Amino acid sequence: MGLSGLGGAAVAGASGGAGHGAPLASGSYLVRAESGHLGALADDLGARGIVVRKRLQIIDTAVAQLSSAQATALQADPLVAAVTPDAQVSLASSNYDAAGDANSAYGAAELLGVHSAWDSGVTGDGIGVALIDSGVAPVNGLASAGQVIYGPDLSFEAGQPNTRNLDTYGHGTAMAGLIVAHDPSAVADSSDPSNYQGMAPGAHVVSIKVADALGRADISQVIAGIDWAVQHADDPGLNIRVLNLSFGTDSEQSYVLDPLAFAAEVAWRQGIVVVVSSGNGGGSTMAMPAADPFLIAVGALDTKDTSRTRDDSIASFTSKGDGSRGLDLVAPGVKLQSLRVPGSYVDSLVRAKGSPGIDNRFFRGSGTSQAAALTSGVVALLLEQRPQLTPDQVKALLRGSGSPVGAGAHRSGSSVRVPNVDDAMASYVGRSRQRFPAANGTGSLAGSRGSMELTKNGKKLTGEVDVFGNPVDSAALAASEAAAESWTGDAWNGASWAGASWAGASWASDNWQGASWTGAGWAGAGWAGAGWAGAGWAGAGWAGAGWAGAGWAGEDYS
Repeated sequence: MGLSGLGGAAVAGASGGAGHGAPLASGSYLVRAESGHLGALADDLGARGIVVRKRLQIIDTAVAQLSSAQATALQADPLVAAVTPDAQVSLASSNYDAAGDANSAYGAAELLGVHSAWDSGVTGDGIGVALIDSGVAPVNGLASAGQVIYGPDLSFEAGQPNTRNLDTYGHGTAMAGLIVAHDPSAVADSSDPSNYQGMAPGAHVVSIKVADALGRADISQVIAGIDWAVQHADDPGLNIRVLNLSFGTDSEQSYVLDPLAFAAEVAWRQGIVVVVSSGNGGGSTMAMPAADPFLIAVGALDTKDTSRTRDDSIASFTSKGDGSRGLDLVAPGVKLQSLRVPGSYVDSLVRAKGSPGIDNRFFRGSGTSQAAALTSGVVALLLEQRPQLTPDQVKALLRGSGSPVGAGAHRSGSSVRVPNVDDAMASYVGRSRQRFPAANGTGSLAGSRGSMELTKNGKKLTGEVDVFGNPVDSAALAASEAAAESWTGDAWNGASWAGASWAGASWASDNWQGASWTGAGWAGAGWAGAGWAGAGWAGAGWAGAGWAGAGWAGEDYS
């Protein structure tokens, strides 16, 4: 599956052809191979007398000095996805002014009424936000004690001590930063634009890693992660009150049947506010599980790079839903300042594009993933102020706060709102209760994946099986989820999901016969070159829309 914004996002320029033979100048170049063919490309370059100075395994790229003729000729090589000048990047963090940037985290906090909440002493203290994503790296702003609590690593990298729980992809850290980051010297009030802070700097993230260095995960891993959050919400020190799902799939079955939607809805019924990105496909198709009307579906707001609000609009890539299910909220999601993870896939891709981002700490991300993360932070603030609120009441308060933007984005045909936590904190809410048809989760796991099927060695993970190839009875799984019993120790769906279980494991089902797991590592020898069938995370997944409506919410990074 694609993780949509694990709401979704795509990296612009991540793929596409090598060009049409336009003449290129001599110099140092990044020559990106078609996914999984870096070795063959290196051999090809050697045969041409070209010396490969460096291999960037994580993005299937070779660095080489090329003549004008060599660079131009390589554009037509079938092994080559792109030929990009190896531009030098100048980083100057000291010149960045967050207060003057409408798309900074500081600017988003001002727009969402967060600064007023901070000034009243509300920072999200004690609230746990479960983040099911690609892990979290302890970068500056996320390295203080208690900020990030690591739950289980359910990704393909769990068996590798050097990557377990860490963010080799670069998406989860950016989301965690928008939710709970705070620099050591930060002061949570509106007078401190120089230190980076997420929306709820007093809250903590409970990181549940499901995606590897290339963003790959199966729907079974995500569902297992949601189930773990539900069963461990009240563990000492966790207090999980919010669940952030910045991803989605292109499932076409009803949310009532969809197993992913059901898992998220169970969390909602258990008192956890579930915030999901709507997807980045644009139009009326909303990603799953955002299609479930019980949850808070968030779209991206485009500020048009100004602090004025009258010119704001819903970002064109936002999946807005239709007359039966529309957006609940919108929050900033275009060119938003995010924390970068040096050496991660996204960071390497940004650098391969020759883009410096903002500086050595930050880059910009666009997608409904970012909008969902900001909203999760806002929810944490509201829950610190009024911990007795139910998920339905939180949703009612936020939907009734703030200011409207755009028309026809809500199921009623009315405008959708940009929430304002200061307004919501001052508002009264009665016994709010949503009365949509409840999900039952008895549908197809394969249907929940949609077109996002994992592929390894040419074999697809298809049918009613989990990532280990074990059969999944969706009705039985739904019953155990409803009873909060799908996890027994470190076992889910009858198999151990401890990190050691990945090493040397092999799938016995027909779909995975002979495709043995050997551990991914940072660049992943075991899974290098494995892609997504259909929409494909085989080096082209972040192209254009990327996660649009199906995965990590089609974000664009620069």
